[in-house]
Amino acid sequence: MKRIAIPLTATLTVLASPAIAQAPAQAVAATALPNGVEISNGAATIRVQALTDSIIRVRIARGGAFPEDASWAVPAATRREGVPVQSLTDGFQTHALQVHVSPKSLGLTITDRQGLVIVRDNEVRPLQFDGNGFTLRKSTPAAEQFFGFGDKTGPFNRRGASYVNWTTDAWGFDRGTDPIYKSIPFYIATGDEAGAYGLFLDNTFRSGFDFAHRDPETVAISADGGPIDYYIIAGPTVPDVVRRYTDLTGKAPLPPRWSLGYQQSRYSYMTAAEVRDIAARLRSERIPSDVIWLDIDFQDRNRPFSTNAETFPDLKGLAHDVGEKGFRLVAITDLHVAAAANQGYAPYDSGIAGDHFLKNADGSLYVAPVWPGPSVFPDFTRKSSRDWWGNLYKPFVADGIAGFWNDMNEPAIFETPTKTMPLSTTHRVDSDDFATRTATHAELHNVYGMENSRATYDGLLKLRPNVRPFVMTRATFAGGQKFAVTWTGDNNSTWDHLKLAVQQMLNLGLSGISWSGADIPGFIGGASPELATRWYEIAAFTPVFRGHAANNAPRAEPWVDGPDHLAIRRRFIEERYRLLPYFYAVAEENTRTGDPIMRPTFYDYPELAKSPCDQAMAFTLGRDVLVAPSPKPESTHPYDACMPAPGWYDYWSGLPVSGERKDGTPFEVVRETPRLDRLPVFVRPGAIIAKQPLTQSTSETPQGPLEIHVYPGHDCSGQLYWDDGVSIRGATLRQTVRCTLGKDGIMLHFDKREGGFKPWWKQIAVTIHGWSGPARVRGVRDVEADAASRTVRFMIPDQKAAADFVLSRF
Repeated sequence: MKRIAIPLTATLTVLASPAIAQAPAQAVAATALPNGVEISNGAATIRVQALTDSIIRVRIARGGAFPEDASWAVPAATRREGVPVQSLTDGFQTHALQVHVSPKSLGLTITDRQGLVIVRDNEVRPLQFDGNGFTLRKSTPAAEQFFGFGDKTGPFNRRGASYVNWTTDAWGFDRGTDPIYKSIPFYIATGDEAGAYGLFLDNTFRSGFDFAHRDPETVAISADGGPIDYYIIAGPTVPDVVRRYTDLTGKAPLPPRWSLGYQQSRYSYMTAAEVRDIAARLRSERIPSDVIWLDIDFQDRNRPFSTNAETFPDLKGLAHDVGEKGFRLVAITDLHVAAAANQGYAPYDSGIAGDHFLKNADGSLYVAPVWPGPSVFPDFTRKSSRDWWGNLYKPFVADGIAGFWNDMNEPAIFETPTKTMPLSTTHRVDSDDFATRTATHAELHNVYGMENSRATYDGLLKLRPNVRPFVMTRATFAGGQKFAVTWTGDNNSTWDHLKLAVQQMLNLGLSGISWSGADIPGFIGGASPELATRWYEIAAFTPVFRGHAANNAPRAEPWVDGPDHLAIRRRFIEERYRLLPYFYAVAEENTRTGDPIMRPTFYDYPELAKSPCDQAMAFTLGRDVLVAPSPKPESTHPYDACMPAPGWYDYWSGLPVSGERKDGTPFEVVRETPRLDRLPVFVRPGAIIAKQPLTQSTSETPQGPLEIHVYPGHDCSGQLYWDDGVSIRGATLRQTVRCTLGKDGIMLHFDKREGGFKPWWKQIAVTIHGWSGPARVRGVRDVEADAASRTVRFMIPDQKAAADFVLSRF
């Protein structure tokens, strides 16, 4: 390492507290590192390192002693990564970035190699210490917008708002409630000249982010304690940032395929007979569905890992019976273990024997009221306690329960104004690359829910080593996508909450958590028939598709509002099952790239950020399907839906969209008049969408050919992905299908198939959209051209090897 001394001509802008004077001027000591630089002053030391050419890690220590290099979010191997850098007089550069550190203030500026600023610290006060806490200040140009941060409420664009990261039981939250269930201290900034960047603060203490709220030119980032340890993730595009953020914190594993089906829940189905009735009604009404959920009332006195012997006398038999109809059961297992000494309650007895519960500051057992009454709480920051927790699932797994639901894990505590346990509650850290030590709840509150879902996921993986675990969690932290899917919590049955749910799921996807849903049609209050129907329509295109309602709310199953509403809701549920091959390929892509399943329209089409349409409710499913509900979903007033360029197709009719091209813009604008039985959905020109015949559950084998729908246009391609739907290690099928447009026809090309999985289909039914005139396909006898629908249809055998099919007009 090369060490140089740089004279410091001004004092470092770092304060021990507002009442402590600034440090005296002294020389700055700079050390060139193989992948960065370290600069020290008597008040602070900054260490800036390049993990990759586009990911910069920044650590700042009071004085010269850095805190422990450990993380709940970023694995040790990832933190140890680095690329060689080229030293500059005030920093270093990578192949993509230049990093500059001010010797006067330790302020940081990162640019691209052309010198365009990506992120710049506030020049006056980039850093301030305040007791055990700190504040970082970043400059923000007026055009910059902010997204991510999980499922926070408020505006979709975070600019002009402030938020606190503190996982909180937020029953009945509204648009202005903060904090709520999750703490994901990661945002994406976009709109400035150098493109997008992301910032992830790897700190589990209570933190606050002010997105140009108090000061319109500043993003202020603060925490009550803990390390100053953050990552700058350069773009220049939003997808670049999301992919690199999930490189840091982990990709979501592929859940079982049945989790993409429709799921029916209520707080609670009170008896096994009622669960059987729900299963029978779903089948008799021909509503495709895969899952029925068991909320807390299936348990004995609300005690986790127990069953009410009177109302659910044979859980294994129930799982078997509904399983024969194509249903899986998902059961709730809250983390509050009843403090039931000498009562034969195994989770408490074994937890006490293994010393697995949290303690008060004085060393006594922490006991507090939740659903079972007085309860104790597992110490999930200990690996041994997570292992103990995971093994508690063994009887349920043996009974055939397919998945599990970790609720109330903020953790929620009753009869206290804070809604959670005291900050002095003691955890014992003994996990990952952390040094073994005790820590307070002030440090570990925000990761408690994530470590709960981690314990569940790992336990299920150990009990069923080659079966994909399905875990749903309410609270989580950055990186929680590795262990569980999530939902937006106890929402309200209102039009505004339908709109908020879309924005929450989009920002969750940008925050690495692609697998999310919102209770349909709102958990609290009861929805009007029109609201419920519209919610079902939109939710059919979201990752997790679950109907759920509170115990004091009206029934909310699909049939409750009569046959007319049921017919619409059923049609959209059916369409989700037909679209399953496309949905599944997008889901598998998420596991490899981190690209969300449900995306803001600007994710793949950045030009739409400047469209003339109000896109408050619009989103894409993968890259190719654009869903465009009214931005005011309760209104019957016409509205404009924007496509990024001409040539898009109507999903329902397959016909090319007939819209208006705004003068001087690239946008195709379609005027939509809301109808309750219609949801505007469009398909990208160049998309190739795979669909299947309708089934009543994912366990049913489709009868008939796989459908390939080709929508000719630029970059014409699509993906097939299939496997057995449950195995972690097993045969797979992956294949790219492409099309090339010529003057007088189209060539459809199947790449050679990868993987040895044998699919259910033997034939492929091809539909080419947007065609006019006669049609013939070389080597295919029966070709059907339809002038009204502007389609050409033909059947071919399943294509394992590379193959071309040429469609022409003569």
